[in-house]
Amino acid sequence: MSASTADDSLGRIPDYIPRLADAELASRLRATGAVLVEGPRGCGKTQTALQAAKSAVRLDRDLTARRAGELNPNLLLVGKRPRLIDEWQLVKDVWNEVRGDVDDHPEETGRYILAGSAVPADDATRHTGSLRITRLRMRPMSLHESGHSSGAVSLAALFAGGEASAADSGLRLHDIVERIVIGGWPALLRRDPADAVVATRGYLDETCRVDLGRLEGPSHDPENVARVLRSLARNTATEVSARTIAADVGGSEASIDYHTVIDYIKALTRLFIVEDLPAWSPKLRSRGTLRSSATRHFVDPSLAAAALGAGVERLLGDPETLGFLFESLVIRDLRIYAQAVDATVSHYREAGGVEADAILEMRDGRWAAVEVKLGLSDIDKGAASLLRVVDHVDLGRHGKPSFVAVITGWGYAYRRSDGVFVIPIGALAA
Repeated sequence: MSASTADDSLGRIPDYIPRLADAELASRLRATGAVLVEGPRGCGKTQTALQAAKSAVRLDRDLTARRAGELNPNLLLVGKRPRLIDEWQLVKDVWNEVRGDVDDHPEETGRYILAGSAVPADDATRHTGSLRITRLRMRPMSLHESGHSSGAVSLAALFAGGEASAADSGLRLHDIVERIVIGGWPALLRRDPADAVVATRGYLDETCRVDLGRLEGPSHDPENVARVLRSLARNTATEVSARTIAADVGGSEASIDYHTVIDYIKALTRLFIVEDLPAWSPKLRSRGTLRSSATRHFVDPSLAAAALGAGVERLLGDPETLGFLFESLVIRDLRIYAQAVDATVSHYREAGGVEADAILEMRDGRWAAVEVKLGLSDIDKGAASLLRVVDHVDLGRHGKPSFVAVITGWGYAYRRSDGVFVIPIGALAA
């Protein structure tokens, strides 16, 4: 059935925008009996899954199906395959039923797609799905997916030894700020930025007051969670600690224990609202001390802007905050592109100040280092930082980087005389 058919009985939308996850989902369905698609509410998981599914049950919408599944979860498995079970975690025994059915049909692949926007507290996946169920992480759309990047510079091509060469894509500062405020949410792509801010504020409010309440585990005070979100937003793209956030949230008159902050961040991570960037730990040439703390990021920079109550004009008037949110935008896109080429993303920071905002690493060990600089005037500084990173890493163990690049807000893509690529975010793709 065509994804463009308006009266599609599965509920496919007629104007679906293709995603990198489409190919990833198809690949996983060919490899294993079931695929678990995870990501934040509203990022497009259901519609992406519906492009591949031949039947579906949506447990968040169909109360009758949910009640039937609670009595007999095997009923939810009946239908043409691949069978989508949306928000599967709402019926606790679905995972084991799917796993068992896949075990009973070892020669068949692509039987089920499970989609969910929360990780169950009791780890419903503790009964292993190894070799039976693979996972696919989805995020809001990258700039290339949403049509705001030309895609002239390919991450895969750079890892293969290609050049970064592209004309100016035409993306400008105001455009970038709009993309930060609107985010990569499929439903908001064509919204006015001011309207998008209202929507994303409502998203965070729903997260604090409703979504967290659905998670099993410690209770969460909605007002305190909102304060933690604001503090995380103020500290986006930094290594701020839970103790510092607790002090920031508590202020001079109130207090909150940092263990509570840790619990809140864990819960927000389970809902895919927060997605911290882990540290890379390579072997070094010298005795430099690597910092192991994660860098704080929301899954989409629009959530940080919403938590701060910041629209386009406010961000334009606050270059420091804008710089951090631009870095978060780039990290979001790098994660999407890297996943599509089977790479991971982390950050590199030494106690002495040598750092790279992102390290991309392929499964075969090839790696690349990236610095993020919104303005063209900071390119030299970013390039110098990257060259120091390369000088400190033990290249005998890790090999030379496939490339090093400064990702900027606008301009041309080119190779500098020192070998560092300059790549505007509006030219990058997987």
